[in-house]
Amino acid sequence: MPVPFTTEDAARLKETFEAVVADGATPGGVLAYGTTGASPQYISVGVVAPECGNEPASRYTAYDIASLTKVVATWPLVGQALSNGLLDLDAPIRDFLPAMTGEMPSAEATVRQLLTHTSGLRASTRLDHYRGSDLPLHELLCREPLDDAPGTHRYINRGYILLGLALAHVNDLPLDDLGSILWDRLGMTETMYGPLVRSRKVAPTEQRIPGAPRIWGAAHDDNAAMLGGVAGHAGVFSTPVNLALYAERLLTMHADDSDAALGEWLRASLIPQAAIEPGLDRGLSWILADGGRVAYHHGFTGTSLYLAPGTGRYLVICTNAVYHGNARTRIAPLRSLALKTISAT
Repeated sequence: MPVPFTTEDAARLKETFEAVVADGATPGGVLAYGTTGASPQYISVGVVAPECGNEPASRYTAYDIASLTKVVATWPLVGQALSNGLLDLDAPIRDFLPAMTGEMPSAEATVRQLLTHTSGLRASTRLDHYRGSDLPLHELLCREPLDDAPGTHRYINRGYILLGLALAHVNDLPLDDLGSILWDRLGMTETMYGPLVRSRKVAPTEQRIPGAPRIWGAAHDDNAAMLGGVAGHAGVFSTPVNLALYAERLLTMHADDSDAALGEWLRASLIPQAAIEPGLDRGLSWILADGGRVAYHHGFTGTSLYLAPGTGRYLVICTNAVYHGNARTRIAPLRSLALKTISAT
């Protein structure tokens, strides 16, 4: 049976969230939490952004979810492609990209290694360095030498860029179309790749250059922006209500004894694949904590998604904390409490 959040859980989350906003970590944001079979609950604090006046952050505010793209777009699409026989976890990524010739060290990384950040690919990715090249992006990435021997965990965005390119190739559809089909099927009608029209319903992110326009409705991630906002590692926008729906659907399918493809894929993804640090492992895309009982992922802009299949609990954080700089540091107390709360039984 699902284990509901207690009133004390909600009170602590609200108090910490309010303190984080009062401290200037983020203009505002929304927490969504709940369990399978029940309606989600929301905690809204602060405003969307000063540019939006007094518009309160709400469950319908669209946030750039940054690296949550990895588990909201790329990860389920990889699971779907595996189920359809279009990918193989332990085959090299070159098998699922347009044909290449010559030395391609990075093309030998397997789908599993890319998902688990154990490929040894170069950690630094600057797509602007490829400007002016006549070669396609997948070939430019695959020609790069490895930084390390495969096997050791190191968080790498370029692996998910390659996975996004492979998904588009094997499905013969653009990645944003694949995402739209998936999200429509799940009822996530407010989840999409950008760019979005600037409005009070869309949370702005960072002002990179003083006096220049703030990033607003476009991908905050530079490499995703260079790809038109559509990439396997970043670029998706979503709302708290849609992410709560996604989390609840995942947990429901995970608990269902039927062979629902996405539930089966989630169960497979919660098996540890590589150690990150003591107490944390990497599954297929997800970070695993509490002895594998909790799966979660963060987005650089100030977003997080937590799942606890054993208790049927989920928790979503949507903020634009990067509005003020380093979101990771600024909202660390909220993320820490979220992990502690979701892990409680």
